[in-house]
Amino acid sequence: QVQLVESGGGLVQAGGSLRLSCAASGRTFGTISWFRQAPGKEREFVGGINWNGGLTDYASSVKGRFTISRDNAKNTVYLQMNSLKPEDTAVYYCATGSMYGIRRASSGYDYWGQGTQVTVSS
Repeated sequence: QVQLVESGGGLVQAGGSLRLSCAASGRTFGTISWFRQAPGKEREFVGGINWNGGLTDYASSVKGRFTISRDNAKNTVYLQMNSLKPEDTAVYYCATGSMYGIRRASSGYDYWGQGTQVTVSS
């Protein structure tokens, strides 16, 4: 059984930082990506990292502010979020699936975590 568990969300002021973690268990994982969903909006791709960390991809809205990394010894992927803005407020999910490279479409992912809330106050 594949399980992804996110943690690290919370309330932060604009300009602040948070680090989210995605702990994976159940099998060997390749690409893991982060998505987010704000109230009344569709789920959107934030960024992803391939199996060895050699390839990353970011949405233009977060590029330069967010960084994804992974520690395969701990089966954990991290999302470091800096210079946070109120528009970053959303529930953040990590997801994985069988794929080459990194897919931005949520339909390409088979397993999802339960999500963690990030709220950025102005």
